[in-house]
Amino acid sequence: MRTLFGDHPATAPLDGRDVQFLDTTLRDGEQAPGISLTPDEKAEIALALDEADVEFVEAGSACTGPGERETIARVTDLGLDARVTSFARGVENDVDLALDCGVDGINLVVPASDRHVEDKVDSTREAVVAETVELVEYAKEHGLWVEVLGEDGSRADLEFLTELMGAAVDAGADRICAPDTVGHATPDRMLEIYAELSDLGPTSMHTHDDLGLAVMNALVGVAAGADLVHGTINGIGERAGNVALEEVAIALDHGYGVETLDTEMLYDLGQLVASKTGVPLAPNKAVVGENAFTHESGIHTDGTLKDDAMYEPYPPEKVGRTRRLVLGKHAGRAGVRAALAEHDIEVDADDLGDVVERVKRLGDRGKRVTDADLLTFAEEVQGRERERRVELLDLTAASGSGTPTASVRLQVDGEERVASGTGSGPVDAAIAAVKSALGSASNAQLDSYHVDAITGGTDAVVTVEVEMSRGDRSVTVAASDSDITTASVRAMVDSLDRLLADADTPVLADD
Repeated sequence: MRTLFGDHPATAPLDGRDVQFLDTTLRDGEQAPGISLTPDEKAEIALALDEADVEFVEAGSACTGPGERETIARVTDLGLDARVTSFARGVENDVDLALDCGVDGINLVVPASDRHVEDKVDSTREAVVAETVELVEYAKEHGLWVEVLGEDGSRADLEFLTELMGAAVDAGADRICAPDTVGHATPDRMLEIYAELSDLGPTSMHTHDDLGLAVMNALVGVAAGADLVHGTINGIGERAGNVALEEVAIALDHGYGVETLDTEMLYDLGQLVASKTGVPLAPNKAVVGENAFTHESGIHTDGTLKDDAMYEPYPPEKVGRTRRLVLGKHAGRAGVRAALAEHDIEVDADDLGDVVERVKRLGDRGKRVTDADLLTFAEEVQGRERERRVELLDLTAASGSGTPTASVRLQVDGEERVASGTGSGPVDAAIAAVKSALGSASNAQLDSYHVDAITGGTDAVVTVEVEMSRGDRSVTVAASDSDITTASVRAMVDSLDRLLADADTPVLADD
């Protein structure tokens, strides 16, 4: 009986193993409801995957139609180091269509379970084996790298699955895979399958998360001998999604010392795919979620300040992240003191207690305490008056059927400035107007923009929270208004005012 981890869990069994990734975000990931990527978007994602050292990129399904073939060809023309492949069904025409796109290889999917052999394609086991052999030989004759996937392999008869995959390898297939197509399998089933398949030739894992076991099943397959894992960025895909590539990568790296790709690129990849697909990341998502390295609890914050590893399994920098200490009802003195120190504010013990009390009081109302809130509390407790450098006096925005335009009137270092701007929408136009009014002082980076809460009814109020940075300083500010454009501009102006508060140079308008 093979064991998964030997005598010592999460230690030696994968030492020295070379494990690679095939990213199928552009194919299986795009099959999630509501996702449709343009050729430019697919190219941008493919370039980012290549930069992260992903070894294989499945660019799409050439059989889908002319538009998809154009997109695949766009990816193949990028000159990636990664091997670019196309999904292909078990028919010769699909292989020809893939060849027309200029791909390096194909992911040839053939039926493996009796449900697919008999009910889906109305065939027999014998016919499927024969047709698979013919297709593999045909693809290899045309210079393609070939991976054969036995669809619904986790529900297939293991004896037939082994026969089918063995025939594919004998015909020249470069590797084989038994996809857990519907996320059906448990880890013991995957171990049983891959203990057999890994004796036949190079094997790949393709798991789905319908039972929440996608990462576990992928790791089990690797432990049993597989050396390539199919995955998608952020785990997007049909139904509950595919296995999240970033989660497998960090599990292999942190848990087993197996390096697969540039893990420092994982957060940027997650953000890129979330923005292009319109599928937001859950805050508690492993590796790339907003809360993955965020601490609010007083106990956790205090421990983290004493020892970075106290409440984190690996440093955030490993996946391109930074640690965040946020304030709310659970905040403690150590966290509040550290947050104030980030803004170069020192408080004595009594004042710190007063600030903590105000932070908790706001948190108890269900509000997130922003940097602006914290700094205001400190100013009030210490009796300091802050002279604003930038203040919004007036805002006018219009969209209608023409180009959205906006004009703003700001007070900057005691001087009134008026400017206008255009954009793709009224918010974009208003922000352009603010930047025009501030000139080079507006060269702060908008790190995040979040519409936080909307009340119902005709008097609905929207809350916009922005995070902005300038140099090595960053602030978060929230603003509420019945108009989203006004809320957005107020939040941005207040952020810039905070970022400029300690600057010695005057805010000069551009000539």
